[in-house]
Amino acid sequence: MEINSLRLEDFRNYCGEFVEFDPVCNVIWGENAQGKTNLLEAICCLAWGRSPRTRSDRELIRFGAEGFRVEGAIASRGREFCSRIEYAPGRKKRITVNGVAARTAAALSDVLNVVFFAPEDLQLIRAGAAERRRFMDASLCQLRPRYAEALSEYHRLHEHKTRILRDCDQRPDLIATLPDFNLRLAETGAVLIHYRSRFAALLQDAAAAAHGECSGGREALAVRYQTVKTVTDPLGDYRQLVAQLLEHQRQHHYAEISSRQCLSGPHKDDLEVLLDGRPARSFASQGQTRTAALSLKLAAREIHREILGEYPVLLLDDVLSELDPRRQEFVLNRIGGGQVFITCCEDDRLGGLLSGRVFHTRGGKLE
Repeated sequence: MEINSLRLEDFRNYCGEFVEFDPVCNVIWGENAQGKTNLLEAICCLAWGRSPRTRSDRELIRFGAEGFRVEGAIASRGREFCSRIEYAPGRKKRITVNGVAARTAAALSDVLNVVFFAPEDLQLIRAGAAERRRFMDASLCQLRPRYAEALSEYHRLHEHKTRILRDCDQRPDLIATLPDFNLRLAETGAVLIHYRSRFAALLQDAAAAAHGECSGGREALAVRYQTVKTVTDPLGDYRQLVAQLLEHQRQHHYAEISSRQCLSGPHKDDLEVLLDGRPARSFASQGQTRTAALSLKLAAREIHREILGEYPVLLLDDVLSELDPRRQEFVLNRIGGGQVFITCCEDDRLGGLLSGRVFHTRGGKLE
């Protein structure tokens, strides 16, 4: 899949811009704060319906403007699509695909998938579990519509249960509603575990291969999915997963009421990354951390291709400048076969290494 063109109106620092892209490689260069990352952010919005950099759509509006619009012409699954997002404060965000209003942002991921790699993702290994859950969720929400629906429902149920636990001191009658919420959380959580465990298994093979290539075979990378302790086999039967999640809730019932927190469920899942059998989060050097994070992201791209039959669009935001020449070469050797966008601060950084279109951005204008 590829994005053929992009139109921006009052998005971040872009007033009005239309640009056509190369189907293989696009390099966007310019000084900091000129709009390089904003361009990749707009492409992410067309895939996810939201920004990877902020939770507030208001922050995406150009200063002084009343709203924004992002529109992309996309080739995917042998068809042509036009995806559009329009937003103004006080109005519901409008998403359309080929002129048809979409009920949820999932309609966008049916058209465009992206793997986005930014400098902060080099810390994916050392960050807390929440960062690695977001990594899994970002891929699975694009790959599996049922997962995206289950994740949204789980978050809603979790929020309700947390509110009940918080208020039950003043309203003891609320305790009676917990069994219903626990059952629905277990049923929805079992769907999340089902997909996460299978994604982790695929990630293990793809990331280990990528890391072996980058490290010259000197280190072995392993990925291990971690969920609640009562789940003995995350790859097991759905009904068994539900029963085991309910048992974990039963064991934590009084602790949850005492702490007024939801302590049980896959919202605490993690994806442990090991290097030569040791936790990378604790023992990896800076170079090893970068190599492992790169391997995870590039492995996710391969999983997309394996499941969907075509590569997602790869977005690399100023990543190469963070890497030594050997790792740069590793990345550049791995990005063939699909459309890629690479940002950098100097126009000659990638000279002679890549073929495609080169854009210069300055003050929200592409040249």
